[in-house]
Amino acid sequence: MTKTAFIGLGVMGFPMAGHLVKAGHQVTVYNRTPERAQAWVKKHGGAMAKTPAAAAKDADVVFSCVGNDDHLRQVVFGPNGILAGIKSGAVYCDHTTASAGVAKEVGAAAAKKGVGFLDGPVSGGQAGAENGVLTVMVGGDRRHFDVAQPVIKAYARAVTLLGPVGAGQVTKAVNQVCIVGLVQGIAEGLAFADKAGLDAKKVVGVIAKGAAQSWQMENRALTMIDDKFDFGFATRWMHKDLGIALAEAKKCRAHLPATALIEQFYAQLLAVGGERWDSSCLIRNLTRRGAAKGKQKPAGTARKSAKKRRSKPAAKRSKGRSKKCGKKRR
Repeated sequence: MTKTAFIGLGVMGFPMAGHLVKAGHQVTVYNRTPERAQAWVKKHGGAMAKTPAAAAKDADVVFSCVGNDDHLRQVVFGPNGILAGIKSGAVYCDHTTASAGVAKEVGAAAAKKGVGFLDGPVSGGQAGAENGVLTVMVGGDRRHFDVAQPVIKAYARAVTLLGPVGAGQVTKAVNQVCIVGLVQGIAEGLAFADKAGLDAKKVVGVIAKGAAQSWQMENRALTMIDDKFDFGFATRWMHKDLGIALAEAKKCRAHLPATALIEQFYAQLLAVGGERWDSSCLIRNLTRRGAAKGKQKPAGTARKSAKKRRSKPAAKRSKGRSKKCGKKRR
């Protein structure tokens, strides 16, 4: 049993901390809104603290999972931050998807206190956290990794050390670039199938068994067709992650033209109220570009229209084409 602390009980942190208890570890939690921490204690046991410093005070391994760079700094620094309470010799692993820059900033500050730091962003979403099957991409020193890795296994199926502090965050940026490319491709394919008058669900049933198969295809294509996005990884977070990826790419002169474009597509969705929609909602830019929130054209509309066009009498279709094509060019 390891004495741990977990800072941040959002949709990811809440179940992750719960798995630590199930694995037999001692857990003290902190959350910005105490009601959330109280709910966690009621469900899982353990203890709650009033500040990150208090939560981390006696822990051998400390974890955090918050929203972004600024949120991370808020729970790490200052008189009530993690580094104010954590003991020398402990290991601190941050699961926030943040920039490599802030990871190095926190890592340097931790080292001055004799604390080992790991940046360990995760992939697998809310479902992965709830089921304890996350993938964790870690940056840091091998000796600190060896301390934290057995504990992290409570909520992960893969925990991999990829390099020094910051390497985990850059790997997560690569992960997000790959995901949005797939999602945009699926969105365009489904919109194309619908406009062509095909049954998009049947199309998915076929192509998901071939080279187009992917986790996104298997888990998001049908909900994209049904225009359902009230679950999963929120668009506002994916947009944030792409901003991080583009910034990191700029530093190393990597060219990400498709990612830059998709980042703009997410900005369009945020502009119409899509902050909490699942990130697979990219298809809404194609089925109803520029539409107001909640007024997206349902999947299948184009297919029905195509059928009506095909059922139009041949003579009328021919007459319409002749009239259109007979116009003189100017």
